[in-house]
Amino acid sequence: MPASALVLGGDLGGTSTRIVIADHEGNVVGRGAAAGGNPTSHPASAAANFGQALHTALAGLDPTAVKAAVIGAAGGSALARPDVRAQFDAAWDGAGLTGEPEFIGDLEVAFASGTPEPDGLVLIAGTGSAAGLVRDHQLVRTADGHGWLLGDDGSGFWLGREAVRSVLRNLDLGEPIGVLGQAVVRAVLPDRDEHAIAQREGYDVLRDDLIREVNSRPPVMLAELARTVVWAFEQNDETAHGLVKRAADLLTETVGRLRTTKDKGPMILAGSVAGESSPVGRLIRETIHQHFSGEVLTARDGVGGATWLALGTLDPALATHQNHTRLVS
Repeated sequence: MPASALVLGGDLGGTSTRIVIADHEGNVVGRGAAAGGNPTSHPASAAANFGQALHTALAGLDPTAVKAAVIGAAGGSALARPDVRAQFDAAWDGAGLTGEPEFIGDLEVAFASGTPEPDGLVLIAGTGSAAGLVRDHQLVRTADGHGWLLGDDGSGFWLGREAVRSVLRNLDLGEPIGVLGQAVVRAVLPDRDEHAIAQREGYDVLRDDLIREVNSRPPVMLAELARTVVWAFEQNDETAHGLVKRAADLLTETVGRLRTTKDKGPMILAGSVAGESSPVGRLIRETIHQHFSGEVLTARDGVGGATWLALGTLDPALATHQNHTRLVS
């Protein structure tokens, strides 16, 4: 392999698309970013955003020098559809790239961004949630990741939906909706008169308006209310505390579906809900050792993990701990 060979790592998320180009020593020589590249949540724009990020990352570089590429894709199952994959292939070719990119799931990328070890567990909890069992850097089993309608227990979507449900339950009972409920109403119905919230005779109208407004939006937007739950948690709202604990329990149960007595590798936590600054993430870290004796680590930079995997594709000898630290720090 010539010393001028480059590798490409990609992270196609629901919020952003990120591309990194690195040389064979793990030095980053190009970066590109664009809006969301998840082909499931952004079917009309994902491929175009992917192409934009590629062009930016490759500026001033020879695209034919890229000899290995690994791209993590949230919602990557959509790439199995010929029409969707054709759009991404066109964006790839349009950037002047000649090799064949390897698209893998976001679980594998998250694991690789958290550790250079070959085996272990990974849990992603952001808008959605899923866990995976990794062997030799390959995903061999998964749990949840079933989407908002059928699963994603403990995710940002789950927190948002349960927050709205708690408000509706209190309205049904004619009870005060509390700090969390008021915050949910402000977030969903920003023009609502605060005084109407406190009036029993206004409860039926408020309930109907909440139901109507939530159902008029894409379901995934309920995940935005996860921040509202966190805010209410910090205000010591009892309902928010209960939701945070339940989310942590559900996510721990999801990981538990994959654990075996042979597991010796680390567990990687990734995503905003499982992050170190999230109360759900903090609670998982406090309680997970009741079920898991290994090291618990946090995924840092998904695109760095993908780039490190691309180095290993180029030459397994390049997938060193030193290069991992350089790419994900």
